[in-house]
Amino acid sequence: MRKNIGAVVILLAMIGMQPLAQAQPTYPNKPIRFVIPYPPGGGTDLIGRMVGSQLSDALGQPVVIDNKAGAGSVLGTEFVARAQPDGYTLLFATSAGLVINPLLRKVSYDPQKDFTPISLLVTSPLLLAVSPSVPAGSVKELIDFARKSPRKLNYASAGIGAPNHIATELFKYMSGVDMVHVPFKGFGPGIVDLMSGQVQVMFNPVTGLLPYVNSGKVKGLAVTTTERFAAVPDLPTVAESGLPGYDYKLWYSVVGPAGMPAAIQHRLNAEIVKILNAAATAKKLASLGADPRSSTPEGLMRMADSDRKSLGKVIRTVNVKAE
Repeated sequence: MRKNIGAVVILLAMIGMQPLAQAQPTYPNKPIRFVIPYPPGGGTDLIGRMVGSQLSDALGQPVVIDNKAGAGSVLGTEFVARAQPDGYTLLFATSAGLVINPLLRKVSYDPQKDFTPISLLVTSPLLLAVSPSVPAGSVKELIDFARKSPRKLNYASAGIGAPNHIATELFKYMSGVDMVHVPFKGFGPGIVDLMSGQVQVMFNPVTGLLPYVNSGKVKGLAVTTTERFAAVPDLPTVAESGLPGYDYKLWYSVVGPAGMPAAIQHRLNAEIVKILNAAATAKKLASLGADPRSSTPEGLMRMADSDRKSLGKVIRTVNVKAE
C-alpha cells in the first residue's frame, strides 16, 4: 500500500510539473538586438551586419542591428553592459571597446566582469604603407631610415587612441625609431595626406589602403599579423620583414551582458562556429579585409586578457592619453 501511495504521489508531482516545463520558452522566441557600437556604413558595421544576418537565419528569429555609435565605441558597449542578460541583447564587441578604451579612459563598465563571452568572430590586420617619397621598400629599410633620421618622418592616425595610433606606437617601441604623430579625424583624411607626402607613414585597415597600394599612389610594405593575409598574399608580415615578434591585429567578437545562462551562451557559440566555418562566409569576410576566427568563450577571454597586458604596457610606456 505504501509503495502504491508513493507511486501515486510521484505521478501527481510529474503531472503537476508538466505545465511548468511547457511554459519555459525555447531560445530564441523573439527578435534579438545586436548592438554595433559604430556608425552605419563602415567596414566594421558591414562585418557586423553580415554576421547578424547569418545568425538570424541560423536562429530562426530576426537579429535587429542597432548602431549605437559614440566615444570610440564606448556608448554602445556601456549599453549592452547594462542590458538584461537574457540573450536578447548582444554586442558586436571590438578590441577597441574591450581592451583599448578601458586602458585609455574611464568607462562605466568592467571589460572583464560585465560581459558574457560568446565567440571571437574575425581578426583583421593593418597594412603598413609609406608615401612614394620615402626611400624604403621594406620594413627593414624603413626602420634603418627612421633611425638615421629621427623625427623626420610623420605618421598619420585616425586619432589619439585609435587602433592605428596604438599599432604605430607599438612599432616605434619595438624598433626604437622616433616618428612624429599627426592625428586626423578618421582614416580618410590621413590617407589623403599620405598620398600627397604631408605624412609619410600610416598603418591602416587593409581594405582602406589596398586600392591606393594597387594604383601605386602609396607603397605597401607589410601586414601587421603574424601570418600573411590572404587578400594580399605577396605582402610580407612586419615580423618577417624587419621586426621579429611584432603582432597587432584588430578583432571583433560577440558578447552579451554578464550573467547570461550557460545554455544560451553555448547555443550562440555553436551557431557562430558553424557560420564562420562555411566557405561562403570566409569569401565574404575576405572581401571586407577580415579572416574568420571562431573561438570558445574561454578562448575569447584569454585573447582579450593577453592584449590587455601587452597593449597596456605599450600605452603606459609611451604615455598615450585619450583625447
